[in-house]
Amino acid sequence: MTPPTAEPLFGPPPHRPPDETAARHFPMTRAEMDALGWDSCDVIIVTGDAYVDLPSFGMAVMGRVLQKAGFRVGIIAQPDWHSAEDFRRLGAPNLFFGVTAGNMDSMVNHYTSERKIRSNDSYTPGGLAGKRPNHAVLVYAQRSREAFKGVPVIIGGIEASLRRIAHYDYWSDKVRRSVLPDSKADLLVYGNGERQILAIARRLAAGEAVGTITDLRGTAYMRRGLPAGFTELDASNLEQSLQPFADRDHSVVRLPAYDEVLKDEILYAHASRTMHLETNPGNARALVQRHGDRDVWLNPPPVPLTSEEMDAVFDLPYTRVPHPAYGRQKIPAYDMIKNSINIMRGCFGGCTFCSITEHEGRIIQNRSEESILREIENIRDKTPGFTGVISDLGGPTANMWRLACKSPQIEAACRKPSCVFPDICPNLNTDHSPLIQLYRKARQVPGIKRVFVASGVRYDLAVESPEYVAELAEHHVGGYLKIAPEHTENRPLSMMMKPGIGSYERFKRMFEKASRAAGKKQYLIPYFIAAHPGTTDRDMLNLALWLKQNRFRPDQVQTFLPS
Repeated sequence: MTPPTAEPLFGPPPHRPPDETAARHFPMTRAEMDALGWDSCDVIIVTGDAYVDLPSFGMAVMGRVLQKAGFRVGIIAQPDWHSAEDFRRLGAPNLFFGVTAGNMDSMVNHYTSERKIRSNDSYTPGGLAGKRPNHAVLVYAQRSREAFKGVPVIIGGIEASLRRIAHYDYWSDKVRRSVLPDSKADLLVYGNGERQILAIARRLAAGEAVGTITDLRGTAYMRRGLPAGFTELDASNLEQSLQPFADRDHSVVRLPAYDEVLKDEILYAHASRTMHLETNPGNARALVQRHGDRDVWLNPPPVPLTSEEMDAVFDLPYTRVPHPAYGRQKIPAYDMIKNSINIMRGCFGGCTFCSITEHEGRIIQNRSEESILREIENIRDKTPGFTGVISDLGGPTANMWRLACKSPQIEAACRKPSCVFPDICPNLNTDHSPLIQLYRKARQVPGIKRVFVASGVRYDLAVESPEYVAELAEHHVGGYLKIAPEHTENRPLSMMMKPGIGSYERFKRMFEKASRAAGKKQYLIPYFIAAHPGTTDRDMLNLALWLKQNRFRPDQVQTFLPS
């Protein structure tokens, strides 16, 4: 099977010349627009986070990508949602409102696993809680529509992405409808959204009606009926088998309807499983799920960005600081990650409790070595108070950079949810030597004293490269390395699609040996999940006994949070 391709991200000419879109920070008020000489914005991004112009913040990435393509971008950050007035502060956008809850799902942001209200919000100046509503995507989309009727509303980000079909809502303990019909948005963008948002902006700017944009990968929309030329494959019941050789480009898989999954937990699980089987861009088909008298239509996932496109996104002119409107107020999330570098996207681990694969996909999207080193220099030169320490060189998983299937054709055809469970796939390249070389070059950048790796290390991959473990232990650990075995017992681990505890213990021995060889006293801090589905009281007792036997007193145990 041939891997899918896409038009280059910045291939078409810009909508406006660069001098008409230039902005050190995107405007958040009408006065800032006036200072730039703008009478209107082409796109207004509404977000639940404070505006920080850093590539770790979604609104900054989307804004800079749109700016590069010649669009004027404004940002409404953490608006007062009690009326539509705050959504009018920049006027009506020429093209659309782009609505996101922020870097986190707003319900996860607000509540603990025990459904208790959190006392702080790391994405808000001063760490104050209460600056965004529950189900922020719904509220922001509805207020944007109220502010300017007739202006298209596009929803995206992690909250919209994970709620794109009927889904279990832990806080109300019921199955909710897809966020798309409830928000009344025109389009839903899921996954990493650069390709989708640029295509939408270009097509709207060319005069196309938003209701005709129905063919974009990585988007969802509402429709009635089946398009001409499409074959419907019925997966709405357990007995129905799909046609494996049907034309994938003109096939749509029908999931059990919302009304059915609302009442039947087995059909709910079946719908979820079917969706997860259709997440590889190389072979995924469109999905459709009935909601009332209309269908939520999900196009296949977006084509992953190439390394050149990833570099182009991360090389955009981010200021790397919060918007000046916040003055000296501290934004905890910014302080935590301002000196960290994301070297890749995606994860092929497939852990069932994790949202990364469902949101970013399991195909690793890599930045080039040169782009990563340039960002280290940018941090050194642009970040106020930089002390020479890179706090994290990683990503969703620390050690998946440059790891991929040995065959692009096999990768495009594969439908397994994980490349490492129950065992590492023989087609997976596990060579860590490019990552080792990157670490060494990062340490040699002038002005850099230390480079730490604080992202989660996938230890079942790390043990395939003793040289990597030695490099990590000698140069990139500050005394403690966080690692996530999640449990000790085989039953819950199999439910999580995590390796057995033996892999962790093998890594622990290798890490301790490498630390001793480097003359360092260093320790692993294991993370565990309690109350994961499939876990029994006996499993938790055995975990407690294991902790006692290994003389651990953990302060990092996460109660499972369905999201």
